[in-house]
Amino acid sequence: MNAQLQATGSAYFISKETQRPEIHTLSVLVDNEPGVLARVIGLFSGRGYNIESLTVSETEHEKHLSRITIVTSGTPHVLEQIKHQLERIVPVHRVVDLAVRAAELGQDRPLERELALVKVAGTGDARVEALRLADAFRAKVIDANTEHFIFEITGKVSKIEQFIAIMKPLGLVEICRTGVAAMNRGPQGM
Repeated sequence: MNAQLQATGSAYFISKETQRPEIHTLSVLVDNEPGVLARVIGLFSGRGYNIESLTVSETEHEKHLSRITIVTSGTPHVLEQIKHQLERIVPVHRVVDLAVRAAELGQDRPLERELALVKVAGTGDARVEALRLADAFRAKVIDANTEHFIFEITGKVSKIEQFIAIMKPLGLVEICRTGVAAMNRGPQGM
């Protein structure tokens, strides 16, 4: 008998050591009703799965459907388990692993974007440098006075992370991020 199975008493904790954790984006179409998000999130917390990013919005007003976009990580086996468990929740209409779907369509990754508001306070050379770098990153100034800027930046998560890292020494005060919005390329819907 497997030593790990003997140690825990359960086969649930046996993992395939050859599989490496991957980051995937799941798109979940649900009824827009109270408690649905709590049930979806409860599935993750109850099983110890981490959520890297979460966004939710009603996307089909006439049908009262919302789209939940979840970025999570795990081995391919764990990600498949998450998908199947999400599909069993009653108000869930459809679950699509956008990374798997992109591969099926012959694409590298789904399109993923995030919006962030970044507040930077400073004067003198730091202020000028923050404005110059924001322009290079195509960040828009949406609020400013003589003591601070608030920048709006949209792009890949890596771009947002890089912008935040560059702003830290220039007087970064506060960050507000939306989380990832994602979909696959091509004419098909989810």
